[in-house]
Amino acid sequence: MKGDDTARRVTIRDVSRVAGVSLTTVSHALNDRGAVDPVTRAMVKQVAEKLGYTPNVRAQRLRSGQSNSIAIVSAMPFAVSGGQSRLGFMMEIAAIAAEEAMKQGLALVFVPPLEIAANLLQRLDIDGAIVIEPLADDPSIRLLQDRGVALVSIGSQSGPDSVIPYVDLHSEATATLLLEHLYARGCRRIALLQGTAARSSYRSNAQAYKKFIDVHGLEHRYAEADEEDGEEGGRKACQELFMRYPDTDAICVPVDAFATGVMRQAAAMGKHIPHNLMVATRYDGLRARTATPPLTAINLHLTDIASLAVELLFEHISGNRHRSCVAGPMPELVARLSTGSFV
Repeated sequence: MKGDDTARRVTIRDVSRVAGVSLTTVSHALNDRGAVDPVTRAMVKQVAEKLGYTPNVRAQRLRSGQSNSIAIVSAMPFAVSGGQSRLGFMMEIAAIAAEEAMKQGLALVFVPPLEIAANLLQRLDIDGAIVIEPLADDPSIRLLQDRGVALVSIGSQSGPDSVIPYVDLHSEATATLLLEHLYARGCRRIALLQGTAARSSYRSNAQAYKKFIDVHGLEHRYAEADEEDGEEGGRKACQELFMRYPDTDAICVPVDAFATGVMRQAAAMGKHIPHNLMVATRYDGLRARTATPPLTAINLHLTDIASLAVELLFEHISGNRHRSCVAGPMPELVARLSTGSFV
């Protein structure tokens, strides 16, 4: 059985005593600060490791004024970003970002959509936050800015006044990739169905669609759904779309929850996918892979996107604000049976 001496927590004073140097020298050596001789610095770290010293996080917080933690904030409702399984776009980014944050010595706090935790952001003790696809006038961003918290977004914030540094998701290129794929599959009556919210990605999708329609001389077929309605919103929007354009042969549906709703409505109308209707979505997540038939989607390289976001946020927390935009990897098409592709 261990005695009191060995069971108690090893402190910085223990390291100072064994190393034979001052408390200040130990502090500077362990935190890589100050003018400490390299040999002494290495010796102090070796002693600390041998003694099993771990820093007192609370004491560090009080001394530095930093919490060493960041938050990841979803600006999209669970109905479209997570679903009942909570395994959507948002959660995939959160899982990757948590790992990357730990590499930077930061803890990551996951904040659900603001309608679920309206006061949580006020109480959180964080140094920075990553906001996923923010709205043009996003309440979570306003709140965090008022608190002076460093911010980075995944996907730019819509609107001329946005100054938040961001990782570019190449939304217009992504939409173009999907539309051109549907055209290459022989579709000529292609509709775009997306959300009503004021998001930069939706605006980019609409711009890509207009350019695509103009270049190919096709008819404009556009529909919108409320994000709060999730899959059911996609189903209803699809139903209304076919009332206006009954001969539609393909629908580009960037939001995967809407896409599965479209497929439900198509089945209810007796349309066979892909023979009577082709459907393609943006995010290559669980919904796309497990849909019947599986949905053609886009590999957004979210591992790289999340890593870049944490890296950019860490720069801004550290005072290095030179980069305001970082380009993510270019999107790659993942063709599946929903567009008649057997790869």
